[in-house]
Amino acid sequence: MKHFITLADLPNFEQTLELAMDLKKNPTQSDGLGKGKTLGLLFFNPSLRTRLSTQKAAQNLGLPTMVMNFSQESWALEFEDGTKMSGLRSEHVKEAANVVSQYCDMVAIRAFASLTDKEKDEAEIVLRSFAKYASVPIINMESATAHPLQALADAITIEEFKPNHKPKVVLSWAPHPKALPHAVGNSFTQMMKNMDADFVIAHPQGYALNPKITERIECTTDQEKALEDADFVYTKNWCSYDFYGQILRTDDQWMITPDKMELTNNGKFMHCLPIRRNIVAADGVLDSPRSLVIQQSQNRIYSAQAVLMQLLKNG
Repeated sequence: MKHFITLADLPNFEQTLELAMDLKKNPTQSDGLGKGKTLGLLFFNPSLRTRLSTQKAAQNLGLPTMVMNFSQESWALEFEDGTKMSGLRSEHVKEAANVVSQYCDMVAIRAFASLTDKEKDEAEIVLRSFAKYASVPIINMESATAHPLQALADAITIEEFKPNHKPKVVLSWAPHPKALPHAVGNSFTQMMKNMDADFVIAHPQGYALNPKITERIECTTDQEKALEDADFVYTKNWCSYDFYGQILRTDDQWMITPDKMELTNNGKFMHCLPIRRNIVAADGVLDSPRSLVIQQSQNRIYSAQAVLMQLLKNG
């Protein structure tokens, strides 16, 4: 594995999942693996779980970290080739990526979608530019179209709490006052293709995800029908893909409520956080013992640690 930008970069998903779960049992079993190495964390957008869990994962491996918030602490970067840099951008990614490579043995990057230009967002310009010009591995801490560390943590959580039968997993759209990216929904869908489960995506009209990602996945606009007998309900908002970046509805008809959870098979509630209470899901859902949102957050440590461990061993 040269870089970790999407789940497809993993040499073996099942083995990575097993490794992550083994690391959870004994997090410091390889605490000397990172000796003499440095992990750089570059944030173009805010973070709580991603930053802290990745730092904790690195700490468990004896891997020192350096953190930079690009939006506040660095020169504005230019990503276009051949441009005349006479504007506000002071440094080109060609130099920046190479410079960071002199200080760090791996670089993890968080850079959200603009939601204004679908073509540019899907090109993953920030992540792909660093991967092109850096001489060290690049790790995705959420990009314009993918959040693979979250998806791997979600796989750990499902594996830990799955019933004795083949589980039914529902990914349900939920309302939100802001336009949000498709990254979590995309990666969760890609992850579920590797899991032994019945998987359904429920969303209102106009909110279908990228059809290339949902190919061969059951999708429905009937949320309550989808929730019937579900063992896991994963809730997430995303903006319209066809009407890119737009919010088509803000009503609360798709909010997850205790009554909707009663349609499930004593189902567990999942969300990547942060979550807007009583907009995306009701207090009664989040405060229920069937909510797994804190367990998901904890598992972010071990998803990151499993990825870092494989990259360190490759290096």
